[in-house]
Amino acid sequence: MTILSETSPCILCGESGRTAPALRGILRRCTSCGFTWTAPSDDPTPDTELYDEDYFRDGAYRDYFAEHAQRRYEAARRLRWVQTLLRPRSVLEAGPAAGFFLEAARAAGITVDGVEPAAVCVRFAREHLNLPIRQGCFETSPPPSAPVDAVCAFHVLEHVADPHQFLTAAHRALRPGGALAVEVPNIASAAAARQGGAWHALQPAFHRWHFSPPSLTRLVEGHGFRVEHCDTVSVSYYLRPRYWISPRGGWMLVKEWAGAGNPRKPHPRRFDLLRLLATRRERDRW
Repeated sequence: MTILSETSPCILCGESGRTAPALRGILRRCTSCGFTWTAPSDDPTPDTELYDEDYFRDGAYRDYFAEHAQRRYEAARRLRWVQTLLRPRSVLEAGPAAGFFLEAARAAGITVDGVEPAAVCVRFAREHLNLPIRQGCFETSPPPSAPVDAVCAFHVLEHVADPHQFLTAAHRALRPGGALAVEVPNIASAAAARQGGAWHALQPAFHRWHFSPPSLTRLVEGHGFRVEHCDTVSVSYYLRPRYWISPRGGWMLVKEWAGAGNPRKPHPRRFDLLRLLATRRERDRW
């Protein structure tokens, strides 16, 4: 995984050479604007080797493909969130993984499309969910034949090589007034501040960029979008209700409530997952 060197310009403010180590050298922080990214590795893993089957079965996930009920619950919650801004007739998802969100959107009568780099996910989506997912990277793939109503990217932007290129592609894919829906880990969460390098969502082997509500808002607005809503939710916000009656679920509920507040409700900044909804502006107005 290739990332910024210590002398590269900050992708958020453009300042060069104004960085400092953070989290015992795991991250670099721009001393001008505060944006953070993963520190360069002496032996980076090529991107083509990062997101193989092991990543989805025993790497970042316990077994992504086996947890169908949980994935569908997450997908339904995310679709309802997107629909608080608009009722899209067409959706393009960047990095849909196995395609559960697109499955939920299709069931709601929405025309769906997706671009996914991991071959194992593309195969699953096509064979098991019958979804029209293309293999490739969203930001370098051809745009859709017609502008779409919504572009969605859930836990994708922190992985991409160039967030500017990604957001430019999203703007190009959307109709005027169309929606961009993004979700990423929140480096400014209460748990991240408390746990430091042990924070579960840090994942420096996979996550290049580490966003806070202000930095994500600034980045998105710099690419022709108007941010309509930005908040945070807990990881447990996406867990099925039956989880809460288990001993593990009850203990998680107590810990999250004590650390950041009611985990079943969004919060402007405290929780681990950062969500943003924005609308596409006309290019001559930004």
